[in-house]
Amino acid sequence: MKLISINLLLTSVLVMSPLLVNAEETLPMQDIQQARSLVKAFGSDLKSVLITTMKSAGPIKALEVCNTQAEPIAEKNSALSAWDIARTSLKVRNPSNAPDVWETTILRQFEIRKAAGEDINTMEHSEVVQVGEKTVLRYMKAIPTGGLCLACHGSKLADDVSSKVNALYPNDQATGFKLGDIRGAFTLQKIKL
Repeated sequence: MKLISINLLLTSVLVMSPLLVNAEETLPMQDIQQARSLVKAFGSDLKSVLITTMKSAGPIKALEVCNTQAEPIAEKNSALSAWDIARTSLKVRNPSNAPDVWETTILRQFEIRKAAGEDINTMEHSEVVQVGEKTVLRYMKAIPTGGLCLACHGSKLADDVSSKVNALYPNDQATGFKLGDIRGAFTLQKIKL
């Protein structure tokens, strides 16, 4: 019964998504490998900064560092190639990270794939889409919610952490996660030449 429900849900997502019907082809393997490499570098850089800050100064300072350093770290990693790299989620903390229609569709598909038992750690999606006159290579890699994430993204935040989240992100939606949830995804795109 669960498999039938998942298949019905997946079918409805695919049928209702206008962007997926514009998909022309899958990404060449060298582009997928480059995207994976960029995600690994960006994720590693960001995680390193956050872990170091959490250990040395606690979650309040880590929130401040994430607020000021995540975008420059993404820009630094984007500068290494023609890819633009960012993070997004169905429940964003920073409104500038809100998913576009294509990203929303893929994030929902990730949730369906997780419910079907797929490992979040290896969950990814790549596609070539037509956007107006441009052919765009798109890639997403799911971000699992780890133990460290729960201090600032979990169901029960410390009062001082909750206050800091509200001060930095008045429209925050990125709490209530549990260990093993899909926190969001790395999202990359570049124009096909």
